[in-house]
Amino acid sequence: MREFMILVRTEGDHLAGLPAEAQQAHVQKIGAYIGGLMESGKLKGAQPFEQEGASFQGGKGVFKDGPFNESKEVIVGYFHITAENLEEAVAIAKANPMFEEGQATVEVRVVKQMEGIN
Repeated sequence: MREFMILVRTEGDHLAGLPAEAQQAHVQKIGAYIGGLMESGKLKGAQPFEQEGASFQGGKGVFKDGPFNESKEVIVGYFHITAENLEEAVAIAKANPMFEEGQATVEVRVVKQMEGIN
């Protein structure tokens, strides 16, 4: 079993434009999705991020404040999962019900296991 990080990007709060009933239904769908991952033993952790944060670039002791990308997308949360391979991790990411309510970009990355860390 390998570990993967699923990084979720949207243009700000993807639920902000939905009516309260739709927001509640979405939260319930996400809860069921997370519950299924927990029951299957695939979920190691998941959390949304606050909208507030910082972005900077640096090198050789010099830092520049951001943001730097031209997109309005921000990383709004993550899922730390286990899967047999990248294909299974992508399938898990695509099953997220957030795609039913709006547009999102998802990045699935393999967590590199290195000796002496954790």
